[in-house]
Amino acid sequence: MPKAKILLLEDDANLNDTITDFLEDEDYFVDNVYDGYEAQDRLYESKYDLLLLDVNTPGIDGFTVLKEARENGVVAPSIFITSLNGVDDLERGFQSGCDDYIRKPFALKELLIRIETLLRRGFFHEATDLIDLGNNIEYNTKSNELIVDGKPETLGNKESLLFKLFMRHQNEVISHDRIYKELWDFDEDPSDTALRTYIKNIRKLIGKERIVSIKKQGYKFISLK
Repeated sequence: MPKAKILLLEDDANLNDTITDFLEDEDYFVDNVYDGYEAQDRLYESKYDLLLLDVNTPGIDGFTVLKEARENGVVAPSIFITSLNGVDDLERGFQSGCDDYIRKPFALKELLIRIETLLRRGFFHEATDLIDLGNNIEYNTKSNELIVDGKPETLGNKESLLFKLFMRHQNEVISHDRIYKELWDFDEDPSDTALRTYIKNIRKLIGKERIVSIKKQGYKFISLK
């Protein structure tokens, strides 16, 4: 299973191919398009974990694509790829709803670091800090608290990372490898025993039936909404 699903809008065919090949080698799924109209169509048809958008594109520019996406409820984090250097352009980009910028030319490793940093942060551009999980349970994305029957329950650091991953991928099977990479840093040794403990602790709060173990594959969070 890929790490995340990325929409790439880049009209330079060579750069588009280079970024796509690089990210696919890093186990990301990349849906690549070459003009703003194509990007709008894909955003209407699919959900993405991250948007990687060139600014000066045929049809509709990247700023407009993102601004309209935000107005239509798209909350995925976004990075603008741009050769623009002006402060006004930077301001316009962030006003349209972006989370980061990378200026051409750039190293692919730098792009990967920026993508992974954003994906690890969790929630973006939500209209509210509270996510209703049903059964009188809410999750506060800012305080990392589960609110069960009106009582706040604070999650530990790795439990919080795990729960954010579940929230971003509700009703999807998340592989053990994906969870290990999200929860443990490169200098830490992943622990299956610890993961089972985190799962057990979360189940105590939200119900055992909400997190399903898929044999030899991973875990799935079941949404009631």
